[in-house]
Amino acid sequence: MGPANCVDTLRTGLAMGADRGIHVEAARELVPLTVAKVLKRLVEVENPGLLILGKQAIDDDCNQTGQMIAGLLGWPQGTFASKVVLDKEKQVATVDREVDGGLETLCLDLPAVITTDLRLNQPRYATLPNIMKAKSKPIKKYTPEELNVEIKSDLEVVQVTEPPKRKAGVILSSVDELIDKLKTEACVI
Repeated sequence: MGPANCVDTLRTGLAMGADRGIHVEAARELVPLTVAKVLKRLVEVENPGLLILGKQAIDDDCNQTGQMIAGLLGWPQGTFASKVVLDKEKQVATVDREVDGGLETLCLDLPAVITTDLRLNQPRYATLPNIMKAKSKPIKKYTPEELNVEIKSDLEVVQVTEPPKRKAGVILSSVDELIDKLKTEACVI
């Protein structure tokens, strides 16, 4: 999703092994809920059995779209997946995800939404022959209007300010001096 130059990124994905691409051309900035609504409509058109998304967006650093699309579709979700095993016969996906205490394993009925962690796979590199083949692979184009999705932002940036400058640090000569400053100046002990 994005402006016309996003096709270059899709072509890179095609050169890495994808069979086809879908480009939803939108000139305006898209917020996570709008992206989720567009993806919901594409899921209704394409009818996939599994939706795999990145953990977070690179433009706004939000970690919301995967969870929102799962909620809109009513599908189970596994977030931050570091390992995924599909059982097509039983129509389930087993997802390992890293949590503070170690690993958590989830079993999701398909169709499902999975957001990925960087440890899920090793990225492929596009070879020159595959880059050339990618030029002939199809990229279907949609507009949000064709998908009946209104592009609007429910968010308004009120203000953006820089944090205050930090005061210069102080070099102390002993642990006793540090403890004294923590007691008298910082009042934390």
